[in-house]
Amino acid sequence: MSSSTRATAVSATVTETTAAVPAPAGAATVARPRPETGARTDEAAALIGDARRRIDDLDGRIIGLVQERMAVSAVIQKERIASGGRRVNLSREMEVLEHFREQLGRPGTALAMTLLELCRGRI
Repeated sequence: MSSSTRATAVSATVTETTAAVPAPAGAATVARPRPETGARTDEAAALIGDARRRIDDLDGRIIGLVQERMAVSAVIQKERIASGGRRVNLSREMEVLEHFREQLGRPGTALAMTLLELCRGRI
C-alpha cells in the first residue's frame, strides 16, 4: 500500500471513528464554522451579519464622499488651470498626506495617496 493510499485509509478510519463516538456527558461541542460568516454559533453569526450590513452601509457612504471629493477637486483644478496655475498643488497634497498619516498612521498615507490619485489622476 502506498503512503498516499495509507494516509487516505487512516483519514477515513479517523473520520468514521470520530463520527461513531458520542461526546462525553457535559462536554462542550465544537460547532462547525458557518461558511458565510465563519462563526460557530447562531448568536455570533447574527451579530456578524448585522455588523457586515453596517459596514456595507458605511462603505456606500464612503464611496459617495469620495465621489463628492472628486467633483470638488475637479472644480479646484479647473479654476487653478484657468487662472494660469498648475493642475497639481504639491504643497497642498503634502498637507493632505500629513493629515491622514497623523489621524490613521502609516496606512493613512497610502489611503491619502489613493484619494489624491482618484481626485487628480496620476502625475
